[in-house]
Amino acid sequence: MKATKQVDPHTLSIKLLALSATTLLNSCTQVQSQTSQPIKIDGSSTVYPITDAIAKDFQKTQGTKVPITVEFSGTGGGFRKFCAGEIDISNASRPIRSEEMEACNKAGIRYYELPIAFDALTVVVNSQNSWAKDITVAELKKLWEPAAQGKITKWNQIRSSWPNQPINLYGAGQDSGTFDYFTEAAVGKAKASRTDYTASEDDNVLVQGVIKDPNALGYFGLSYYEANQTQLKALEIDSGKGPVMPRRETVEKAQYQPLTRPLFIYINYTAAQNKPEVRDFVQFYMEKAPKSVNSVGYIPLPKEGYQLIYNNFYNGKVGTVFGGEARFDLTIGELLRKEKKF
Repeated sequence: MKATKQVDPHTLSIKLLALSATTLLNSCTQVQSQTSQPIKIDGSSTVYPITDAIAKDFQKTQGTKVPITVEFSGTGGGFRKFCAGEIDISNASRPIRSEEMEACNKAGIRYYELPIAFDALTVVVNSQNSWAKDITVAELKKLWEPAAQGKITKWNQIRSSWPNQPINLYGAGQDSGTFDYFTEAAVGKAKASRTDYTASEDDNVLVQGVIKDPNALGYFGLSYYEANQTQLKALEIDSGKGPVMPRRETVEKAQYQPLTRPLFIYINYTAAQNKPEVRDFVQFYMEKAPKSVNSVGYIPLPKEGYQLIYNNFYNGKVGTVFGGEARFDLTIGELLRKEKKF
């Protein structure tokens, strides 16, 4: 009978410990490769449909789902969280303002500013409205400026040919970038607005308000109008060169003024450096943006725009080209090529 080889207990213990350590290391490595750092996004309800759609597609393409939360608290609410370091990406329907730039600077938050689409702020009325087909920028100012509060309350006070009926207003809440942009474009000063109107940061609330009110007039992003155009009527905007309808071609030809605006995402620089998931998501965003922007009813940038944007991101061009205020006189190509600053 062949003798059984005796194994030294001490040697066996060492081998078992080594095997256990290797197994544990492999297990930890496997778990680490299967977990991802979460991406937190907040801000504009106007940009929300674009980012939410792209985030869902991004998660579907990953071997393991990257945890992404996309919420909306308005552009102003998003920038407060962004400049406090609470979120990685801020959706914005206007450029970052001076006071927000200062807040980010104080907190040491550097950022990329990436335009991702065009929008046409759309002035709408109820589908039963048979008298209003267009409105001038001067009439919008007369209707929405602070001095109008409690005084301009009927349709015929805006245009004498319109009926002597109440005019009920629906518009963006004060935390909304849409509010800032509309007041600056129509009234001449950001945040200068009457307050006796139904306000919300949720565009769907405004949509439903106008749909249910025959005497309503409201404003919000183009996509929310296009999704409900059988129940709403868009007004043509006359800035002095004749009435112009909010449409893709009028936006692309810079004819729909002054209510054409770029939409943005702002990315935390540190998050982009430290989280591969954020970098991958931004690259995916730029690839998918044209299709997603189209699908939710906004206007994609010119073809070369997305490549320019990604080049800015890839080359580390941080800051803003707007200097803390909206601009109505620059094309997106000019904006992308301007020197960014904090």
